[in-house]
Amino acid sequence: MRLSDFDFCLPPELIAQKPVPQRDQSRLMVVDRSTSRISHDLFANLSRYLKDHPLMVFNDTRVMPAKLAGIIDETGRDVEVLLVREMEPGLWEALIKGLKRIKTNTRIVFAGGSLTAVLQGRKDNLGILRLSHQGNLREILSQAARMPLPPYIARQGPEREALEQMDRTRYQTVYAAKEGAIAAPTAGLHFTQKMIDEIGMGLADIAFITLHVGVGTFMPVRSENAEQHRMESENYFISRETWNKVVDAKKKGRHILAVGTTTTRVLESVCFDSPASGDVSGWTDAFLFPGKRFNTINHLLTNFHLPRSTLFMLVSAFSSLDLMQKAYQEAIRDKYRFFSYGDAMLIL
Repeated sequence: MRLSDFDFCLPPELIAQKPVPQRDQSRLMVVDRSTSRISHDLFANLSRYLKDHPLMVFNDTRVMPAKLAGIIDETGRDVEVLLVREMEPGLWEALIKGLKRIKTNTRIVFAGGSLTAVLQGRKDNLGILRLSHQGNLREILSQAARMPLPPYIARQGPEREALEQMDRTRYQTVYAAKEGAIAAPTAGLHFTQKMIDEIGMGLADIAFITLHVGVGTFMPVRSENAEQHRMESENYFISRETWNKVVDAKKKGRHILAVGTTTTRVLESVCFDSPASGDVSGWTDAFLFPGKRFNTINHLLTNFHLPRSTLFMLVSAFSSLDLMQKAYQEAIRDKYRFFSYGDAMLIL
């Protein structure tokens, strides 16, 4: 499986820089795997495609405002830090720009001194920081940190402050509950609470899992032999209630609709062969590419992904590479909006 097989030319102007004014007014491409038919609609009309009362599974992770502008204490040099994961109380993995040039035991100051960090060491491409703070860390981050938007979304110029404030709500699903992600599960960004309420009142059953999206989801594939790529592990949680809903749906032959690739990776990482007596948690490094079997989900709701990415490989595995290439070329021709703040695709 060659990495170049998953390449395509995307005009930069199709990369969405901000969301549409109303969440459910994104466009929706509908791809039918059985007929290869592609049709077009609005996301607000998603319920038209919920046949036979499926089980819809959402990822309820919540994005942390965790991108910090800091100053290296010794030199006064600016540095940008993205807190990724708390390994133990006060000890964090972090993405740090220019990490190779920063010495161990260097002190970094944030938020006017109310938050400081000392570089304790390195783990692969991540720095290990020991944080010290005055007051509640979450409150400090809510004031001083920015949402960790992907690098293809620019926040510059006179609108920057207003857009960053907007990101705090729009780069978050309306059902986000458990904080810990450094990126939003973007397929869920299109839902309003009203839509979810209406769907749950007879159109579908609803369940939630948690996968805290980390760096693994976005690590580029560097080998031309794409199968050699290894995903970074990410932490998931499945409540007993959700687990048993999935088991019951599979037993009764009901369709399971995964809302997003992160939900898909969790549902395809475990075997729902019997009811659970308690909650289930663990780590997944599942890498789904053409040739891999899908044992749990029947439908997938997703956004439009980067070329040569593990996410584009996943949707190509679920449908077929040929069908996804056809769908993406049609999306480009019809000027769909791509990536995190872009439009949606429903694969049936």
